[in-house]
Amino acid sequence: MATDLPMGPQLEQIHGEIRDNFRALSNGFQRLDKIKDSNRQSKQLEELTAKMRECKRLIKEFDRELKDEEGRNPPEVNKQLNDEKQSMIKELNSYVALRKTYMNTLGNKRVELFDMGAGVSEPTADENVQVASSMSNQELINAGTKTMDETDQAIVRTQKVVEQTIEVGTQTAVTLKGQTDQMGRIVNELDTINFSIKKASQLVKEIGRQVATDKCIMFFLFLIVCGVIAIIIVKVVNPNNKDIRDIPGLAPPAPTRRLLWAAEHFD
Repeated sequence: MATDLPMGPQLEQIHGEIRDNFRALSNGFQRLDKIKDSNRQSKQLEELTAKMRECKRLIKEFDRELKDEEGRNPPEVNKQLNDEKQSMIKELNSYVALRKTYMNTLGNKRVELFDMGAGVSEPTADENVQVASSMSNQELINAGTKTMDETDQAIVRTQKVVEQTIEVGTQTAVTLKGQTDQMGRIVNELDTINFSIKKASQLVKEIGRQVATDKCIMFFLFLIVCGVIAIIIVKVVNPNNKDIRDIPGLAPPAPTRRLLWAAEHFD
């Protein structure tokens, strides 16, 4: 296919095949609008899907060839070829989106037999027979397989949720056990502190009683000492006072000492 883009023979051949497939896709989707039978529509979509896969493979091959020729082409040519590649990718994506639309429309007609979602009334037995009769064996198998796969996936998700719930419960139990042990240790420490405070209070009371007793003893001793000192002072000041008896162990007054000395040396 002739093109205005400067490209090598191999790249030009790939580009031509891609464009031919795009024309076939355009014509195929136009014919699809005119087909009323769902089986023929399904077959036509399968053929168009194969064309899209071929276009995807050719675009990848086009990209590889483009990278090989980048070193030999000027920057302007490389930019044009890259723009052309992006244009082909966008065009292929548009056909993919169009195919998805047709598949959804066709699926709503056929897979309704297996779809019992909210807001959809349950089909009668006659409707099921009519829908099933309009589907080929392979389509019935595919629809049933799809439903079973979705059920299996839902079961797997439920199992994961249950496992995660069990794991969270286990972690919570371990955390609560640790907190309970910690609270037990705190209670034991508080009991120990309370016991220590009681012992300290008893010790302080005992010390207070001992200090009070010592003070009383010291006070009585102080009174005794003061009385002795008072007697000594009175005896020194008034040695002839006979009302005050001599204190045992205390030296007699000076005149008495002189008389005693004279009596000892009289002989």
